[in-house]
Amino acid sequence: MSIHNFGHESRVTSHESPIASRATQLSIRALTNHLPTDFDRGPGTRDPGVRQLGLSLVEQIVFIVVVGVAVAGVLAVVNVATHGSADPMIQKQAVAIAEALIEEVQLQPFTYCDPDDANAATALSAADCTGGVGGANDENKLPLGSEAGETRTSAATPFDNVSDYNNFGMGPGFTDINGNAISGLDAYSATVSITNQALGTIPSSDALLITVSVTGPANTSVTLHGYRVRYAPNALP
Repeated sequence: MSIHNFGHESRVTSHESPIASRATQLSIRALTNHLPTDFDRGPGTRDPGVRQLGLSLVEQIVFIVVVGVAVAGVLAVVNVATHGSADPMIQKQAVAIAEALIEEVQLQPFTYCDPDDANAATALSAADCTGGVGGANDENKLPLGSEAGETRTSAATPFDNVSDYNNFGMGPGFTDINGNAISGLDAYSATVSITNQALGTIPSSDALLITVSVTGPANTSVTLHGYRVRYAPNALP
């Protein structure tokens, strides 16, 4: 660099080399907190201060895996719901069978004596039945159950007392009380249990616990309980 004095003016003439000139430019940019542009950096370089848009390959793979797992979970739930769509119908049918059977039992008389006994309409206790307490016509004799020859669907000697249904079973398949088959219930079975059980202040001799259990397709199982008390000991069918 040389200084020339022409009268009152002084001029500075730069004779710096291109390399020194570029160094000066970089120094000025650094001092003013400016980064060089891609043009200054030369071909094949990018400004690290510029944010790049888009997804990397790793991010895309992670996204695909996450979405795949989520879709698989949703499909599994849909599959379970589809396979179980018939369960409510089976459950409702089993409940309907149990309710119908327990109602049938509860509507039967609960007399001291078998209704076929001549003393059934006037007996004040099992002692008044033919044969007395524990006799053949005592409906509360243990074990509870039907008298000889009585069946649920018999026209001549049907079940005629609540206790007659103890240990009764039916199925696979169901019939009404007249013996007529009920279509669509071929895969269901039912059992009935009758036991003496006190109900509040009512003694066990005058109260019966009725338990009806029904099984059906897809391991369906329904159990209902009901009570029958001896509120009309001389009411005959």
